Amino acid sequence: MQLILLQKVVNLGGLGDTVNVKPGYGRNYLVPQGKAVPATPANVEMFKARRAEFEAKAAQLLGDASARAATLEDASVTIKANASTEGKLFGSVGPRDIAEAFTAAGKPVGKNEVIMPEGPIRRIGEFEVIIHLHADIERTVKVEVVAED
Repeated sequence: MQLILLQKVVNLGGLGDTVNVKPGYGRNYLVPQGKAVPATPANVEMFKARRAEFEAKAAQLLGDASARAATLEDASVTIKANASTEGKLFGSVGPRDIAEAFTAAGKPVGKNEVIMPEGPIRRIGEFEVIIHLHADIERTVKVEVVAED
């Protein structure tokens, strides 16, 4: 399936690139999310006519992500969780918990922006988590998990 990308997509291409993807990926993710349109002759002409508009929108998104990244520089948050005496959590701390903690601290983060390569946190301690704000911008933040009293 050939698509024209309307914004940069990680590991796929940049704005205006014509890419071949599997039909399910294009039909179920890229097109509904507004990241791409089918590469029909009419859509190619529409893209050429509106290219400046799409580039301005992409620049604005990048600027917004850069501003948010500046607020997350060297950011950290402490999360209290129910834990055993050995330090193992009863449950886990996931992306939703981390996003809620940062939002409560005045630094809004969505749960889909929290990347935890090692999976959910299941013990107390200090961990580094990646916040993916844009295709080009990621920040590493510290999350400290402590036992509740």
